[in-house]
Amino acid sequence: MTLPENVLHQFATLVNDQTCNKPFGRLKVGVDLGTANIVLSVVDEKNQPVAGITYPSTIVKDGIVVDYPKASRIVTDLKEQLEKKLQQPLIYAATAIPPGISSGNAKVIANVVESAGFIVTNVVDEPVAAATVLDIKNGAVVDVGGGTTGMALFRNKQIILSVDEPTGGTHMTLVLAGALGISVQEAELYKKNDAHADEVFTIIKPVIEKMAVLVKNWLAPYKTKNIYLVGGASCIRNFSTVFRDQTQRNIICAPEPLFVTPLGIALNVRLPES
Repeated sequence: MTLPENVLHQFATLVNDQTCNKPFGRLKVGVDLGTANIVLSVVDEKNQPVAGITYPSTIVKDGIVVDYPKASRIVTDLKEQLEKKLQQPLIYAATAIPPGISSGNAKVIANVVESAGFIVTNVVDEPVAAATVLDIKNGAVVDVGGGTTGMALFRNKQIILSVDEPTGGTHMTLVLAGALGISVQEAELYKKNDAHADEVFTIIKPVIEKMAVLVKNWLAPYKTKNIYLVGGASCIRNFSTVFRDQTQRNIICAPEPLFVTPLGIALNVRLPES
């Protein structure tokens, strides 16, 4: 399988450069309420990236919205910024949840998106959204977010297992802060600084091993060859090596891992018949 590197790189460029492409037909919006970031992704009817925007936020913890009014305000503001840039309204959206959260919490996440003025057409599991982008027919998708590590296992493009555990990038940051005696905010910046990559890896390796062991145990009953890694936390140096050593499976790191799931959410919007 060829990963859609061009599409993902294109979307990442649109977000980072705050630019947009000319769309074809109606637009679809993915709203990713992550633990560390809120990301809105826009694609057209041909599923080509049109625009995107991201905002650092802590209004979601382990798939639960902890500050509903603030979440609504942020999503509304991001929607308005994109509409101004695109010079047209954004109507239809999808959102995503970690596997295994309660229906009540899933409804709250959908309500946040609706409160911003979207019509929510679909709510998908985060690893399923990632698999949509990567066009995975067989294999396991592991989405390592800020607060959770989720996995979806696919056979012939059908999901046969969906699981989640509350451990992710935030837990790495907490371990790093404790080891270095610095604040969580300082530790987050320290973690992302390439100059400290080797030191950071040494300190947080046990957290990565825990994630890898979770995946190893989830997959124990299955003869699955490939594990696809997505999510911002998977960008840590040597992250994939730990997963390879622990699981003894083939590890494939998705390009632009931070943006795979947000883009996949947009692809899952169900536009009404025109």
